[in-house]
Amino acid sequence: MNLLDRFTLHDRVAIVTGAGRGIGRAIALAYAQAGAQVVCAARTLADVEQVAAQIRADGGQAIAVRCDVNDAEQREALVAAAHEAFGKITHLVNNAGGAGPNNPLELPFEAFQQTLAFNVTSAYHLTQLCVPHMQQAGGGNIINITSGAARYVQKQFSAYGAAKAALSHMTRLLSQDFAPLVRVNGIAPGPILTDALNRVMPASMREAMEKNTPLARLGEVEDIAIAALYLATPASSWVTGKILEIDGGADSSVWPG
Repeated sequence: MNLLDRFTLHDRVAIVTGAGRGIGRAIALAYAQAGAQVVCAARTLADVEQVAAQIRADGGQAIAVRCDVNDAEQREALVAAAHEAFGKITHLVNNAGGAGPNNPLELPFEAFQQTLAFNVTSAYHLTQLCVPHMQQAGGGNIINITSGAARYVQKQFSAYGAAKAALSHMTRLLSQDFAPLVRVNGIAPGPILTDALNRVMPASMREAMEKNTPLARLGEVEDIAIAALYLATPASSWVTGKILEIDGGADSSVWPG
């Protein structure tokens, strides 16, 4: 067997949340290029419609679904739409999530709970909804996009860092629950130069972050998409319960900023 044949996703159906921009968009495009039918989901329908249209223009198959992953009914509707469109679900990428810096004495505990819900609970529920479809299809694959913030020690990130740390460990735990039919892995990106970040990041901050990153550059969304493609395909068929750190070699304990 040609080893490159193991990096394909032909006859696979993937849901990608947060697929309208940045890392999620890059993963959706990569999966489509590898042969998957892709369900592009995000809060802003126009964004995912554009991604799905690009996939179709390139000869692939994709639909766009508006989904705020904070809403349980919308999560359920997303999975139903994916199954209705393509007849099965084999892959899930829990990419939607996020939070900004926080002062731990000023952040209301309700906002802390919402950060956990956005980053962890939504992924847990989508996993619950998708795994039965994966089992019915004979196997499946889940990738949770966590963050280097789950392990970096830094001020003002107690909410986001705690949420992503929970997501990382939940990934490891679920991999044990669903093996061997469904593999569950995570990717922990370091600082990724998305279009949105590039517009607001001061040059001095970028220079400092590059200086403190061994590979001397910020990550690009394609760096994460390539890792997600590896973890989604038969190329990684003996990998589950792992968090792949894609961070330019940054130290695992101190934020490289």
